[in-house]
Amino acid sequence: MRFKRRGGAIRADLEAVEADVLTSVAADLLELLGEEADADPDPLAALVGRSDGPAAAPEDPALARLLPDAYGDDDDAATEFRRYTEGDLRTGKRANAGTVLATLAPLTGRGGRLVLDRDEADAWLSCLNDLRLVLGSRLEVTEETELAARDDAPRAHALQVYGWLGWLQESLLSCLDPRT
Repeated sequence: MRFKRRGGAIRADLEAVEADVLTSVAADLLELLGEEADADPDPLAALVGRSDGPAAAPEDPALARLLPDAYGDDDDAATEFRRYTEGDLRTGKRANAGTVLATLAPLTGRGGRLVLDRDEADAWLSCLNDLRLVLGSRLEVTEETELAARDDAPRAHALQVYGWLGWLQESLLSCLDPRT
């Protein structure tokens, strides 16, 4: 799979296994982000973007990587900032993963041609970034991590997926013109 620009659309031909892996990891991301129903049930709080519920940083390192503290040295400011922003951030990340799943739905289990418009391509780019952040966090990837692990290494497959997601991200990014 490699993204290519054709006219105003971004295209890629996916093998069935590629569509299945992308569907699986995007669904896992949605699960990690939680359901929309997990948000504050107070409609006024939701309307103004303020939750009176707890606004603590996530304990899961992968989720903390997706939803980082804005202020590393000031817990009160970080909590207050999170209270105003985390709901929208989660909603945007869920929407991006939902776009990926919707565009993959006809290809899951069989592969085929994926065609994205600019908005879908942007959602894909953001979701690929989130997928790499989560997987990199789970695998404790650093700049020194060797992605070409031996095939019999316990993390070999996951590291290959991590590297492949980065390659897809680069491939997609190379097809996009800056928005004006």
